[in-house]
Amino acid sequence: MKKIDVKSLQDNVFSLIGDRWMLITAGTAERCNTMTASWGGIGVMWGKNVAVTVIRPQRYTKEFVDKEELFSVSFLKDGYRDALKLCGSVSGRDHDKIKEAGLTPVFIDGVPAFEEADTILICRKMYRTSMNPADFIDKDADSKFYPEKDYHDMYIAEIVKAVVAE
Repeated sequence: MKKIDVKSLQDNVFSLIGDRWMLITAGTAERCNTMTASWGGIGVMWGKNVAVTVIRPQRYTKEFVDKEELFSVSFLKDGYRDALKLCGSVSGRDHDKIKEAGLTPVFIDGVPAFEEADTILICRKMYRTSMNPADFIDKDADSKFYPEKDYHDMYIAEIVKAVVAE
């Protein structure tokens, strides 16, 4: 892996997140967890390059993201769709889903990510907010995506490092 300027990323972020999906990962070498996400964004906020991620309250990975200052966003190479599906459908509370998915943890500045990624963003949390149903302007989004009323927490995180596969 080699470090790059995040502004040199060539991927279309809509395809990167919405089509390819990503793994949000946090923790330590002793204990970490990951989850698949297909919602989020990459942009600029408060004069910084940021990643925006959303995590439902029941997700085990949220405990790790909340505890740590940094987390990673990994975009896996082609051929790992089954791994992404597994990491999005089983809980790390009950499964060693990283092992079951055949993924190899790597640590970048102490932050867990995956050897199978072609792009990894190391992110430092800057802001977290809980979605409030009263704030939905598009009421259809509330009824369609939150029938259980398990509203996401949204994190805005500075991208402090970007690395790509060589």
